[in-house]
Amino acid sequence: MTHPLVDRLTTEFGWPRLDSQADLEAFTQAPGTHVVFVPGDAARNLETPDVAVVLPELHMAFQRAFDCAVCGDGIETALREATGVLKTPSLIFFRDGAALGGIARVRDWDDYIARIPRFLAAPEAAE
Repeated sequence: MTHPLVDRLTTEFGWPRLDSQADLEAFTQAPGTHVVFVPGDAARNLETPDVAVVLPELHMAFQRAFDCAVCGDGIETALREATGVLKTPSLIFFRDGAALGGIARVRDWDDYIARIPRFLAAPEAAE
């Protein structure tokens, strides 16, 4: 189930919704660093809207050093299992098609600011 704040990421910001494995591969294998927001079930997880609000702020705070997409329901379970980032909501970082790691659940701003540079500087899969 989606939430209006999650939908806003695709409608207002124009971020892609990844509804298939092909969508995921095309997004994560493009040049650069990528973040896939895995919202989970917003009706059951009250943190989902919070992360949906924080992600655009992080995107701006890091001067668009990564691009963003929203994981669709149909591939969410497979993505979480493949990356080992099992809790939702989560932000999963990729470069060159490889998962660098993720940040699960909503965090304090300082935690995001401390952890994201490690993903941006990682030469390959880390954490």
